[in-house]
Amino acid sequence: MNVEEMKITDNEFLRQFETEIDGELCIIEYSQQDRKIFLTKIKVSEKVLDRQNDFIEAVLSRISETNMRVVPTNPTIAGFMRKNRRKYKDLLPVGINI
Repeated sequence: MNVEEMKITDNEFLRQFETEIDGELCIIEYSQQDRKIFLTKIKVSEKVLDRQNDFIEAVLSRISETNMRVVPTNPTIAGFMRKNRRKYKDLLPVGINI
């Protein structure tokens, strides 16, 4: 399953993005304020840890379809965005550098 095929669900009640990879539930928790979405926690089981970046990329792709800005407060997500700075710099709020 590649990033485009990954089905991302926005569980608004629990404030988390969810997907299933090889039968394992993967979660990115968030909080929303104004036009910003703060990605606060990521939960990916050891079994599918090698697919974690695909999940982050799929969630960021979904957010990019909205008019929201992303503030990655989780170190793993911030690190991913830092490594792919050119691709995701437009998702960051003005004045936020990672």
